[in-house]
Amino acid sequence: MDKSDVAPRIISRHEHCVSRKNMTEDVIKVLYRLKNTGNIAYLCGGGVRDLLQGIGPKDFDVVTDARPSAIKNIFRNSRLVGRRFRIVHVFFKGGRIVEVSTFRKKAEFCQHDAEEPIKSDNTFGSPVEDAFRRDFTVNALYYDIRNFAIIDYVCGMDDLRQKIIRAIGDPDVRFQEDPIRILRGIRLAALMGFTKE
Repeated sequence: MDKSDVAPRIISRHEHCVSRKNMTEDVIKVLYRLKNTGNIAYLCGGGVRDLLQGIGPKDFDVVTDARPSAIKNIFRNSRLVGRRFRIVHVFFKGGRIVEVSTFRKKAEFCQHDAEEPIKSDNTFGSPVEDAFRRDFTVNALYYDIRNFAIIDYVCGMDDLRQKIIRAIGDPDVRFQEDPIRILRGIRLAALMGFTKE
């Protein structure tokens, strides 16, 4: 299935509880610096999930359309990390780190369909492709610093409300790609008191 034409559900600021006052100053600086340099900048993953649940996240991750080398140039206080897929750690006083990654998709040379696990490295992609690469629907929500909306490509908001941990795509395939996802799903369900699909 081609995910490029999937339209997201946009949850406007007055329809959700996520507020910048519940984010660290560091992550807000990162989001705004990326935005102000002409890039898309979203808070993503567990940080968005936890804020929507009224939980203080232990860390924040940012995703952007900027390539790793461009991110590194935007933030002097940063370092490229990772071999398989390059991400950028932006450092702040006290040893605090904000992790910034580029939107990903499956590798273009990978012949992948719904019945075969992804075996090759990641390549850069779009927000929708990035959402469908993530593990669980509740971890694939984005907070857009431009308009303070939540962007949902995978019905993650519905699963949060229903307290369900649901794999994105075919769980058999996704768990073959990365068996640790099984443990992450069990742990997440136990921590949040959610059921597993």
